[in-house]
Amino acid sequence: MAGQFEIFTDADSNVRFRLLAADGTVLAVSTAFEDKRQAANGIMAVRECAGTGLIREVRSNPWTGQRAARKAAPSPVSRHRRHLPAV
Repeated sequence: MAGQFEIFTDADSNVRFRLLAADGTVLAVSTAFEDKRQAANGIMAVRECAGTGLIREVRSNPWTGQRAARKAAPSPVSRHRRHLPAV
């Protein structure tokens, strides 16, 4: 069985959706939407781009969520963003 999307109302009365794996594991939870129609549109957007989306590594400080400051000038190679192919 494939995974599925669930639309639900959170504790603050916001409409959200979550993506569940076939075994019921929560893989992702959306941002808040004003209504079910907007949540359904969000699901459609995820369906359209998830299969072709690139993987990008972003280094951040796990304590603040901020990107870590660089101490040295970047080398010419590190200035380019590296995109990994979708698996």
